[in-house]
Amino acid sequence: MARSDPVEWYYVGVDVGTASVRAALVTREGQVKTTAEEMVTIWKPHSDHYVQSSTDIWAKCCSTVRKVTQGVQRNQVRGVGFDATCSLVVLDQNFQPVAVNQDGEAERNVVMWMDHRAAEQAARITSTGHRVLSRVGGVMSPEMQPPKLLWLKENLRATCWRDAAHFLDLPDFLSWKATASLARSLCTVVCKWTYCPTEKWDTSEQREPINKKYQTHVTCCPGSPVGEGLTQEAAAELGLDTGTAVGASLIDAHAGGLGVIGADVRGFSLPCEDQPITSRMAMICGTSSCHMAISQGPLFVPGVWGPYLSGMVPELWLNEGGQSATGRLIDHVVKGHVAYPQLQEQAVKGGEHIYSYLNRHLSSMAKDLGAPLELLASSLHVWPDFHGNRSPLADPTLRGAVVGLPLSQTLDDLALLYLATVQALALGTQHILEAMTQAGHDITTLFLCGGLSKNPLYVQIHANATGLPLVLPAQTEAVLVGAAVLGACASHDYSSILEAMEKMAKVGKVVQPDHELWSFYRKKYSVFLRLHVHQREYMALMND
Repeated sequence: MARSDPVEWYYVGVDVGTASVRAALVTREGQVKTTAEEMVTIWKPHSDHYVQSSTDIWAKCCSTVRKVTQGVQRNQVRGVGFDATCSLVVLDQNFQPVAVNQDGEAERNVVMWMDHRAAEQAARITSTGHRVLSRVGGVMSPEMQPPKLLWLKENLRATCWRDAAHFLDLPDFLSWKATASLARSLCTVVCKWTYCPTEKWDTSEQREPINKKYQTHVTCCPGSPVGEGLTQEAAAELGLDTGTAVGASLIDAHAGGLGVIGADVRGFSLPCEDQPITSRMAMICGTSSCHMAISQGPLFVPGVWGPYLSGMVPELWLNEGGQSATGRLIDHVVKGHVAYPQLQEQAVKGGEHIYSYLNRHLSSMAKDLGAPLELLASSLHVWPDFHGNRSPLADPTLRGAVVGLPLSQTLDDLALLYLATVQALALGTQHILEAMTQAGHDITTLFLCGGLSKNPLYVQIHANATGLPLVLPAQTEAVLVGAAVLGACASHDYSSILEAMEKMAKVGKVVQPDHELWSFYRKKYSVFLRLHVHQREYMALMND
């Protein structure tokens, strides 16, 4: 859309991740000008309970937005977009926080996405065989909102359940705080609440916990203008103009998808060039990882969430695979090893990040042995579901396993365990890809973003294990660009999400697979699948 105004226009993207709030000032061409980040508090009152404060989160949103917009005039900011984790916010009838744990601390009113307290409720919902389960791969995850609501009803009936009047996904809470509108994004209600745009809410008795407490009739596509833009109060808190456009929000992983999947790939000799966007899959890899594939029609993939209409891109269907712990798993494996203090010492001495040091150390080990780096872990195998399997097995009870550990615990051993863990995560991605392909997806290119996409070893191993080229974004903060896309659409500076994605998302680098390692990864994948089978056999034997 042409404009005569010579003043530069900007959009603000706000990303509420697991541990921090980030904001970015983004140009119309998708260039990130400035960023700011502030940490948020996480409480863990009990095993598998993870809790946050919506008051704390909103305060950090306001302070980071004020920081990134300091150098521009308020009227240069045309729109704001929010994304956040799919955590559950509980408010009373006066929109005040309601405690979600027995401790009664009202400010602690957010059940985090990774909170697995409702695993038993999720299993019970799955056992009903309800028809809405077909849209979540046949299995209800404890990371979705229905089991969390049921847990609150059954365990905090006299407090939280009694006092609660509003349950909001965290992305919708942010747009409500900004605009005072309770309109819900289709991204959240479709992906986490079992809503279907074509069938609306299911009204059966089995959905009674949601029907009683979660009644909303206004939904909108991601990027649609919400309300009348920023309220006077929100504008003052954010340091922006009243009425600035606010786009309907997204879950954080889905914002990452917008920030990469629609990029113009002409000139990069990729198999997805001149093909529909449905030939691409976005991988958003950080603390956990999400695998986003879109299709023209609904595709039902066992063990994979979806199909979700307009869950990410309006009018297209979304399937969402995922791994519940990826960056978090790598940290767990590395930092829990007895050689970790030695690793820290060596990394500090060389002025490197610990993972940069490990990557270089592995290269040195491979050179000494005269073998490809990835073959170093030929006899070491990891099953990576330390926090359960989200896709494609959809089994939150699964746990991790390591086969091939030696008695030694040297820095070399730590490096090899790190390598085997990264390989296992890549093989998990291959497992998800196979399930999607069998259901009808035809994915030829992977588009990566998130913290792990900055790790070159993680990226190359994913290319080698899947046999597919990987695209990295020109802007490393692709999730923030995706959030800014929402603001750009809400401002009507772009006519659609698809147009905004193509103009604002840019290809930075293409990583090709090393086909000489294909045979190695086929063997490694075969062992990977057998680990799962054996683990289930052991669990069944012990529970018999």
